[in-house]
Amino acid sequence: MFKRKLCALEYVNAESFNISDEKQFRSLILWLEDQKIRHYKIEDREGLRLINSPDWDKNYKKFLADVGCPFLNTKRNDQLEWLICYAVNLEYSDNVDKYSKVTSSEIQKKKTDAPKMISSNPLDNLDFESEEFKKGVNSLALMLNVTCHPDHLITLQAISKVICEKLNSEALKNPDLVIPKGKPFPFEQADLGFNAGDKSLIDAGKILRLIFIQDLRRLQTEINECIVEVQKVTADPKTDTKLGKVGF
Repeated sequence: MFKRKLCALEYVNAESFNISDEKQFRSLILWLEDQKIRHYKIEDREGLRLINSPDWDKNYKKFLADVGCPFLNTKRNDQLEWLICYAVNLEYSDNVDKYSKVTSSEIQKKKTDAPKMISSNPLDNLDFESEEFKKGVNSLALMLNVTCHPDHLITLQAISKVICEKLNSEALKNPDLVIPKGKPFPFEQADLGFNAGDKSLIDAGKILRLIFIQDLRRLQTEINECIVEVQKVTADPKTDTKLGKVGF
């Protein structure tokens, strides 16, 4: 789990490192402090150098506290992960220009080497932020009597909803399915439930409440349809009379 970060730090034994091996673990801690972290002065690292000493764990815990590791009482995996990430961060901070250039060149190389995908779908070649596209959306909205929103993509969503609900194949065959019937409901007479203080806000609140009620009714209808379908299965079980047995 530490292989990639250790390779980035150019640790010699990154490929074969095993955290369960006590000697390897202690050697890595010493290497991180000696080569990358360098929190102590050279003469103060003696406690970590004595990897065979019975006091090494005590010195190791002191080292964790001194460098500010937040995982003093957790598993070694967490402690080592933090130390390696800390070392990577220090290494980058010391060589920002070097790694920035490498990163930029690698990204550019990946862009150059990446295969160009040629799509037959004309929508993949559209610029959804171009002025031509925005004008096309607004023109289509006016044609379908859809109110234009300042965000053309929201207008496009409204257009999509109108087309899916009122211009689908079933609706075109039988327009009566989608044409509203009955007397329009005067939303001004609806009860908002509270006073917003401003007529425009009150009207907007009433409209939103009616839309919410409509959504709830639609959801309830879909739930009822699901219940009916389940009941068709559970209320009419298939019985194999051949398996029946008469008598004892």
